[in-house]
Amino acid sequence: MEFYLKASLKTSADPAAGKEDIEKIMAEAENTILSKGAPAGEGAKIKSWSLGEKSIDIELTSGRYVRVHDAIMRLKKALAEPLGKAHKIGIRGLEAEVFTISVPADHDLKNKKIPYVKSVDFNDGTLLLTLDVGEAEMRNQVPDRILTLVEDKMEQGDYGAKAEHWNLLWESEDREFRYSEDPTEDMLKQGWLKRGAGRGQWIHGPVTTRLFRVFEQIVVDEILAPLGYDEMIFPKMVMWDIWKHSGHAKGIYPEMYYVCPPKTRDPEYWEDVMDYYKVTHEVPVEMLKEKIGDPIGGMCYAQCPPSWGFFQGETIANESLPITIFDRSGTSHRYESGGIHGIERVDEFHRIELVWLGTQEQVVETTKQLQDRYMHIFNDILDLKWRKAWVTPWFMAQEGIAGVAADEVTGTTDYEAPLPYRGPEGEWLEFQNVSINGEKYPNGFNVKSQSGEKLWSGCSGVGLERWTAVFLAQHGLDPENWPAEVQKRFGKMPKQVKFL
Repeated sequence: MEFYLKASLKTSADPAAGKEDIEKIMAEAENTILSKGAPAGEGAKIKSWSLGEKSIDIELTSGRYVRVHDAIMRLKKALAEPLGKAHKIGIRGLEAEVFTISVPADHDLKNKKIPYVKSVDFNDGTLLLTLDVGEAEMRNQVPDRILTLVEDKMEQGDYGAKAEHWNLLWESEDREFRYSEDPTEDMLKQGWLKRGAGRGQWIHGPVTTRLFRVFEQIVVDEILAPLGYDEMIFPKMVMWDIWKHSGHAKGIYPEMYYVCPPKTRDPEYWEDVMDYYKVTHEVPVEMLKEKIGDPIGGMCYAQCPPSWGFFQGETIANESLPITIFDRSGTSHRYESGGIHGIERVDEFHRIELVWLGTQEQVVETTKQLQDRYMHIFNDILDLKWRKAWVTPWFMAQEGIAGVAADEVTGTTDYEAPLPYRGPEGEWLEFQNVSINGEKYPNGFNVKSQSGEKLWSGCSGVGLERWTAVFLAQHGLDPENWPAEVQKRFGKMPKQVKFL
């Protein structure tokens, strides 16, 4: 890896008057300021330098350590003091004429548009990035982030079309299913639900709503109450700042529903829109685009990140750990990729989100307790055919990162169940997960413990649509064929609305 920078430090006067001081600093720089913090011989190098009429022109090269954009800032600072004090010459700014990064690579990044990169050339196993950056970008470490982004993209390219990491941990015994219909189509025929006006949205009638409440109460009785989880209400409109701290801002853009406020509440500003509708009975979408502000965030996408605003910047007392909380206060929204189908792939869905926070030992133990409770529910209450697997951590997948976490503890366990109507070799649906997120969120939101011990966290989302889809796909719509505990909790079939 090699960095190259050809730049000019712009001066307020001819720098020739300070040539002797400049020569001294340049002669010593490679052994002092340009090598500080780097292994021996790994600092930045001055390839050439010269004086212009009102500039100091410098060529720098470097490897991974003391990169050229850091090196030029160090030189600027070192030169500014003697030139200013002794010669009354100020350094007005910095202009980069040429800035390139050479990176070893196995393949090209074809058709990839990278911020602040003018061109990408691939030749003989090397990517040559030509950057378009100024002093502000160099000072803010933009070249470093460009390099990280390129490395991420190359890693994704190495994975190509491979599926995410998946390692089977446990699977229940095979069984025969007495029901083989698509439960969503069956529910539609029986009037249990109807499609909503929005994409991937359903209106649930009394029957499916009752089933949702049964599953919700099972979670309360079998998990939340025994394990001591306390209920909270997390925001469902999520601002950019939360997603920046959580890491989601790296990759959620194709899947989120955006929130844009009106530019003003002044009725006169909106009069033409209202008048247009009154005349045409059509909502003037194009007019609306001009009257709404920039996106301030989006609808709840992953339920746990907004909870961290409660803890952000705080130091938590030892006696409060571990913290175990949950939220069931509203819907989540995600623009599903590919074709949406039935109640299992929707854009608006209902979840109970569990979040826990503590020391590493506390988080690992809390996770184990939760996994044991899930196994009890799926085996003894819902009587499902299911399996669980160790997969790419959900937070890595949502940030566009392939593979597995660096340690053997942090990660996600997916719970999957077969859908019989898809056939004997058909689809397994992920209907539950449990994640240990390590230090990611405490670090991202600057949350500390009184003892100074590193904090970890975990989360688990109970998707009521997914539980319902799996349960009905395996047991059918006739309550008499449901497991006894579910029948007992469900009770008498609710009265349905009849349409003429």
